[in-house]
Amino acid sequence: MTVTAPPVVVPDTRRAVLAIVALGLGAFGIGVSEFVTMGLLPEIARGVGVSIPSAGHLVSAYALGVVVGAPVIAATAARLPRKGLLLGLLGAFLAGTVLTVAAPGQGTLLLARFVAGLPHGAYFGVASLVAASLVRTELKGRAVSSVMLGLAAANLVGVPAATWLGQHLGWRSAFVSVVVVALLTAVAVLVLVPRTPGNPTATISSELGALRRPQVWLTLGVAVVGFGGVFALYAYIAPITTEVTGMPAGFVPVVLLAFGIGGVVGTVLGGKLADVALFRSLVGAMVGTGVLLGSVLVAARHPVSLLVVAFLVSVVTSVLVVTLQLRLMEVAGDAELLGAAANHSALNAANGLGAYLGGVVIAAGWGYPATSVVGVGLAVLGLVVLACSAVLRRRELRTA
Repeated sequence: MTVTAPPVVVPDTRRAVLAIVALGLGAFGIGVSEFVTMGLLPEIARGVGVSIPSAGHLVSAYALGVVVGAPVIAATAARLPRKGLLLGLLGAFLAGTVLTVAAPGQGTLLLARFVAGLPHGAYFGVASLVAASLVRTELKGRAVSSVMLGLAAANLVGVPAATWLGQHLGWRSAFVSVVVVALLTAVAVLVLVPRTPGNPTATISSELGALRRPQVWLTLGVAVVGFGGVFALYAYIAPITTEVTGMPAGFVPVVLLAFGIGGVVGTVLGGKLADVALFRSLVGAMVGTGVLLGSVLVAARHPVSLLVVAFLVSVVTSVLVVTLQLRLMEVAGDAELLGAAANHSALNAANGLGAYLGGVVIAAGWGYPATSVVGVGLAVLGLVVLACSAVLRRRELRTA
């Protein structure tokens, strides 16, 4: 017997836009939750009575939740109707965030951040697929980038605002604001997102079967090593600003603002470029990442040039994130949910890899500018992996 999926209810253009905005609102809340911890580490450390390095483990706990949760949820929940799955993921995120607000100590807080991270990748994966289903084929890149725009907006507006709130009203208030956003998102998804079926033929085996595809692993490799170069720089942008550029600590938020604006511009641009030429845009973004990271060696010596390069790095790397997301959805075949969700596992692994290698060269006495050299090296390695993907892609096209 042939199993057929129920028809997708495709809304009119206005309804589609509102639905994508609702999905982007969820991305905004998740983005604030992920990154505000870094801005409030001193306050959190004092609040639960631990050192700042110990409080830093909260960032790792969240990242571990993303890395674990994305493939597991994608593989086990691909059959579920996507609207219901989105609501379930928002519920899990809410539970982790409420537990964060209520956590009495470091142990509970670590568990809370891990739980909050579990639905992260799967949410972005499902939201990307739903957004893509609401528009014409030639607009899928822009639909997916619109969801990712919520994450860019979180870095630009949400994280600074929540950090300010946490500094003045206590760190828990920042996560209360995330709870409010998540509740609003759940209502918006319930009301605005149309019924969208899952994959009725999906099984755990078929979803994990995507991991047998060389192109999936190659694309994930590009995400881990190529994007890892960005985090080698970004993780140490504060000491670079103060120690290398010679600016006061008050200038660091200005540099982060440049990153935030670049993220918004790059996310929008990435969707448009992906709709025109996905693979070429991915290659171009990877090349641009390497060149711009290398330029930090010179640009970091002056505040104006540092701001310009911070903006441009954020633009090209945001294009990279969007094109990687769409590339994984493309090469994963029928297991597109796993492909879309796995991108965020890879990006969080990139976060850890880049920050670790940056720390190694600093500890070796090579100075903060050496982090940009690490970034260039990882970007070049990402290009090598991408070249392997291109060769395999050419062979696949010849034999198709």
